[in-house]
Amino acid sequence: MRVLIFGSNGQLGQDLTGQSRSRGWECVGADLPACDITRFDHIEDAFTRAGRVDAVINAAAYTAVDAAESNAGIAFAVNRDAVTLLAQACARRGLPLIHVSTDYVFDGLKTNAYLPDDPVNPQGVYGRSKAEGEAALRQHWERHVIVRTSWLFGVHGPNFVKTMLRLGKERDTLRVVDDQVGCPTYSGDLAAALLAIAAQVADRNDAWGTYHFCNDVPVTWYAFTRRILALARPYERFRASEIVPILTAHYPLPAPRPPFSVLDCTSLEQRFGIARRSWEEALKEMLAALYTR
Repeated sequence: MRVLIFGSNGQLGQDLTGQSRSRGWECVGADLPACDITRFDHIEDAFTRAGRVDAVINAAAYTAVDAAESNAGIAFAVNRDAVTLLAQACARRGLPLIHVSTDYVFDGLKTNAYLPDDPVNPQGVYGRSKAEGEAALRQHWERHVIVRTSWLFGVHGPNFVKTMLRLGKERDTLRVVDDQVGCPTYSGDLAAALLAIAAQVADRNDAWGTYHFCNDVPVTWYAFTRRILALARPYERFRASEIVPILTAHYPLPAPRPPFSVLDCTSLEQRFGIARRSWEEALKEMLAALYTR
């Protein structure tokens, strides 16, 4: 199996490349500065360098949610226009394209888990750019799998878990939002799911469409933070002695957040035979890897 991974230097991309090579696969990574996916010539160069591949995974994205509000042009160039270029490149070569999307395509007003075919209604620039990227992929290439995920954390790159670990050492009190509900997702588990999908779509033609993947058990950011610090205490000491739950309204940010973005992953589990574990179990693995590397 040989895969081409766009966004290979990112949080998810590093897990994808590491795990694909651990599987004994041939993996070709493409990322900045050598590969700017908003440029047609860079994408073509990446395919030329890769040679024959069985599947393509797009883990590249503009994910600065708040910065996107004032940088809409960049967000749409990466999250929508570049996806069109990738879809067209894969279509010309007949290659399956697996694309990562987000819970931010939803408005968060449901009270039960979002299904893959629920109507999208993004509230901010980031969410709109990702929703339009999904639409562009569906328009330009039918042999695709879109996998939406949420609250991504991992060993590589910046993320919420690492931020809370840092703030826990710097501050006496942490004030964390407690009225947003979602499912944290370990990038290592998402990478494993994407590779399992890649292996299957290379040999079948009945799995195209949109799916969801996240770790199990809904939680608030406040409750998630409490477990992060509790599970990390065996590794280091924290200054924070108090974690205070607050409302979203008390912590205003440029971009709106979906208040409820739990994703229903049933169709992915059934179609690809992928089992999910709890985010707490995954968090333990992530912290062990982070503190022992």
